[in-house]
Amino acid sequence: MKILYAIQGTGNGHLARATEIVPILREMADTDVLVSGSQADIKLPFSLQYQHYGISFIIGKHGGVALFKTILKLKPVRFIRDLIQLPVHDYDLVISDFEPVSAWACRLKGKKCIGLSHQNAVLHSKAPRPSKRDLTGELILKYYAPATVQYGFHFKKLDDLNSTPVIRKSIKDAVPKNKKHYTVYLPSLSNREIEKTLALFPSVKWEVFSKHNKEVYSVNNIHFYPISLEKFNHSFIHCEGILCNAGFETPAEALHMGKKLCVIPMKHQYEQACNAEFLREMGVLVLPEIYNQKHQLENWINSNNLIRINYPDNIREILKRILYQTNSRDEILFSAVKRLKYPPLKLHLTNSFERLVELRNRKTKWTH
Repeated sequence: MKILYAIQGTGNGHLARATEIVPILREMADTDVLVSGSQADIKLPFSLQYQHYGISFIIGKHGGVALFKTILKLKPVRFIRDLIQLPVHDYDLVISDFEPVSAWACRLKGKKCIGLSHQNAVLHSKAPRPSKRDLTGELILKYYAPATVQYGFHFKKLDDLNSTPVIRKSIKDAVPKNKKHYTVYLPSLSNREIEKTLALFPSVKWEVFSKHNKEVYSVNNIHFYPISLEKFNHSFIHCEGILCNAGFETPAEALHMGKKLCVIPMKHQYEQACNAEFLREMGVLVLPEIYNQKHQLENWINSNNLIRINYPDNIREILKRILYQTNSRDEILFSAVKRLKYPPLKLHLTNSFERLVELRNRKTKWTH
């Protein structure tokens, strides 16, 4: 079996999740990787077969997406050319993590596309949303990277197709400690705006990871670091609390580690507004902005309100299910095995079936 796994490169969450997914996919089948977008700050530890400009949302310095800059950066002719030229029919399976070139190439050419992203779960009927509906935001989530079958991740399992988050191995295997500092990741704000608020708490040590500086520097108790996944992980694992935007991966990993969490959703970003509503229902502090929030932040710093969720390591099971569903015969057999009532036989047949499919995929991999 030959797979194309396509990743959205706007922001770092999709790429961080890919560091867990791609090695497993490459164990299971011959897998090529595509990345599109221009707003990521981390490097991937594996080879890429395709890299496209795509459609990126430009993050500004005043709390949200810079809509005018985003429009100016669009290259529709290049996007159409890329999706026309992408050879999706060379692959047995195309999986898109909210990546538009592969998704629209599949739709244009009548190819099945499997969506595997957080965004797929955001519009689920069981997922909380803000009281004020954002029609434009919903249309973007629905049509930015359309998929034939949609698997999603959210802060809680919503149904059989929408599971809990993928927690990176470096976080799952870590032993969390509290070294009394706070880790900050607010890429939609300038360092100066962050500094104005954090300076109100001179007794707190802040470690800020920013895309707006290339060198380490400090202003009294506030320490600014350029984006580095390794250094961010170290700060994250040893912090007392996390102050970040209402994305998905960082808040999910904070919940998994039992860290104090406060989120500020980006402006003009409906997905983050939906995430913030879900987190609010779970008891997480949500602030509308960073300005004029001294009282709220002071209460958060002094509180012991910890939420810990031990998210299961289920990504391999999800990927197996996706691979089985590409073959109708496999899906019928797998469904029949899962319905068996006798546990020992069910376990034996499940393991045997998975092994046979894995061996077949590996055989196909080496024949390409």
